[in-house]
Amino acid sequence: MTQRVNGSIRRAAGPSPELIRSYSESPERQRQLYRRTLWIVVISQVFGGAGLAAGITVGALLAQDMLGTDRFAGLPSALFTLGSAAAALLIGRFSQRLGRRDGLTLGFLAGALGAAGVVFAAVTGNIVVLFAALLVYGAGTASNLQARYAGTDLAGPQQRGTAVSVALVATTLGAVAGPNLVTVMGDFAVSVGVPALAGPFLLAAAGFLGAGLVFFVLLRPDPLLVARGIAASESPPAGVTAPRATLSTANRGVFVGATVMVLTQIAMVAIMTMTPVHMRAHGHGLGEVGLVISVHVGAMFLPSLVTGVLVDRIGRLPMAIASGVTLLSAGLVAAVAPADSLLILVIALSLLGLGWNFGLISGTAMIVDSTTPANRAQTQGSVDVLIALAGATGGALSGVVVAGSSFAVLSLGGGILALLLIPVVVWSRRAPA
Repeated sequence: MTQRVNGSIRRAAGPSPELIRSYSESPERQRQLYRRTLWIVVISQVFGGAGLAAGITVGALLAQDMLGTDRFAGLPSALFTLGSAAAALLIGRFSQRLGRRDGLTLGFLAGALGAAGVVFAAVTGNIVVLFAALLVYGAGTASNLQARYAGTDLAGPQQRGTAVSVALVATTLGAVAGPNLVTVMGDFAVSVGVPALAGPFLLAAAGFLGAGLVFFVLLRPDPLLVARGIAASESPPAGVTAPRATLSTANRGVFVGATVMVLTQIAMVAIMTMTPVHMRAHGHGLGEVGLVISVHVGAMFLPSLVTGVLVDRIGRLPMAIASGVTLLSAGLVAAVAPADSLLILVIALSLLGLGWNFGLISGTAMIVDSTTPANRAQTQGSVDVLIALAGATGGALSGVVVAGSSFAVLSLGGGILALLLIPVVVWSRRAPA
């Protein structure tokens, strides 16, 4: 349904009052929509996960081949994470105004276009097109990450960590399969006249397109708009505002949640980005690179169901501390790992993924706890901008650090940086409400 405002066409705002009332008066209907939304998120994340893995696995290698140097091998990661920052802001704003369905659909479709652009750049050898396409590809990465929020819109306080974890586990199927299809997609790409390293981006284009279509077709009614309507129907009378202490606590929760996710993102992206380059420089083949990255991505997402339960039962802050300790362990193991030891690299990247998982789920739950349907999507988009910029920083600096020192120095530095989130958590416990 549309209406004309100031000479332009604009969508009508949200579900009808009758539909909102039917959910507001029936907790069972809310639970049914919550469960249905989780299933839709699961289906979309299987497709989106495959698209996510392409840039992680071969982005640095493709740039290395096209540029002829590994000094800027971290640039692709920086570009698509920078693109995901801009996309996260736009998706958050679109979702706040139009709902999750429209925001996520547009983001995934843009990501598919970017992946196709990377393939075109590889075929033509055009570096400028490659960089521009990687920026647009980042929209798919941002959408894949923001899709985790859709499952939390109708979740209760003790379900939020679990709801996030369900979305991340679903991502595992596509994200783990993607790196292991590097050789297969490379062979297919060569057979159709495309460079082998661009093959995974063919898979990414199809994956992001599939995820966008799932949201566009199935996500009706929109869970965020329904949650907002229910909250509005239960809101206090006009002129009544929240107590100052509640607002202060909410702001602190957003700050701590964002800090946890930003620090874990910098550490994870920096080490992960340079691992394929480090491995290939020491004689490891693409199959071995794909194995290490697939195990890493599996550790990022597969433990989520357990992590979500722990976040809901043990608490957000203890799991945030566990994230810092685990990432430090990952950095130490990666720093001392012999370059020819595939097993120790697998262990290091597994710990790296697990630490990121702890930080993302605990931090996300803090953000959801500290927002309302009236400001949730926009706040989440703004926080994901910071996460993406953190990833861009980690990716951009990783190649420079390795070129100027070593992979061991990068790994150790990333682990120590992640450990800094612990003082923030301790401060949040001591700060007055």
